[in-house]
Amino acid sequence: MSSEVCTASAPFFGFMGVSSALVFANIGAAYGTAKSGVGIASMGVMNPGLVMKNIIPVIMAGVLGIYGLIVAVIIQGSINKPEVDNSGNEVMKYSLFSGFAHLAAGLCCGLSALAAGMCIGIVGDAGVRAIGQQEKLFVVVILILIFAEALGLYGLIVALILSTNTYICE
Repeated sequence: MSSEVCTASAPFFGFMGVSSALVFANIGAAYGTAKSGVGIASMGVMNPGLVMKNIIPVIMAGVLGIYGLIVAVIIQGSINKPEVDNSGNEVMKYSLFSGFAHLAAGLCCGLSALAAGMCIGIVGDAGVRAIGQQEKLFVVVILILIFAEALGLYGLIVALILSTNTYICE
């Protein structure tokens, strides 16, 4: 195979996919947790009995970080280190194709989780405050949060599909 396809820089892109999945997903999870937590604290002053019922946005935001962890571990397990052939030369088994596919998978999962975390944080903040004033809004807010979480789940599914796209250099 040509040296352009199996370069020593190919694992860089794979490892960037690992870090992108984890970092962006955790930023989304942290934002969703913080923003929802502020709403829960504010609502808890007015109606302390609803605090535990309204913890759902924080849990949903935390799941986004798990999505990033899953994708990061799967991609990392697919990155092959260089091998030494019989003549003592290093031979790359990890191709640029695999590196780009893993980068795309990491970005897909991470950025989807970031968007979902922002949505969960905003809806969670406003939603728990509204539930504190009118408990009948609980089901509506939960449905909105479920659709927000689905955005992160879509990114996870596509990232898992992308991470299976590999080409091994011979």
